[in-house]
Amino acid sequence: MIRFYYSPAPNPAKVALFLEEAGLAYETIAVDTRKGEQHEAAFKAINPNAKVPVIEDGETVIFDSNAILLYLAEKTGRFMPTDLAARGPMYSWLMFVASGIGPFSGQAVHFKHYAPGEHPYALNRYDFEAWRHWRIIDERLAAQPYMLGADYSVVDMAVWGWARAVPFVLGEEAWKALPNVKRLLDEINARPAAQRAEALKARFTFKAEMDDEARKAMFPQNARLPG
Repeated sequence: MIRFYYSPAPNPAKVALFLEEAGLAYETIAVDTRKGEQHEAAFKAINPNAKVPVIEDGETVIFDSNAILLYLAEKTGRFMPTDLAARGPMYSWLMFVASGIGPFSGQAVHFKHYAPGEHPYALNRYDFEAWRHWRIIDERLAAQPYMLGADYSVVDMAVWGWARAVPFVLGEEAWKALPNVKRLLDEINARPAAQRAEALKARFTFKAEMDDEARKAMFPQNARLPG
């Protein structure tokens, strides 16, 4: 059985969705990142980068959500093109989510909601880039139902993980500018597998407060700031 290290964040959500869509048996292991459990030695032995998600499939350990999606797609032969040439766009768009959507959305959230003090330059940069990347996704979805065309795939799952957070990333009015992303989000949200993936967080009690303990765990770089 697959062991799935999970927290209720965008990247673990992608993996939860695939596991549910594919009907794979898995055990969920909660990692409360606001309590700093990702920094414990036992977890860092599995993922030295101290982040979730991670899966253990027998002796195989995979971290990074998009790497996990690719592994599971190849393992099951599902939710990815069977033709090698058709996989080219899949790799490109998965990496677009991994290197663009996730990092810029995450940094926009950090500087809007969590960074101490005022950082207008950083906020302008990351908000601009988050918007730019999401508009590219929206344009892609304006021309076809799914990211790779007619078929639902791991790329849509990767987009869904972050699309759930778009109002927090870009602001409550963002959906007016991203109607095609919203269409995909609503369609995936209606899938039973997505509803089961969302329900995972209700099985555990995760720390909700962003207090000093959570900031220390989530933003360890702040320890280098002058006191």
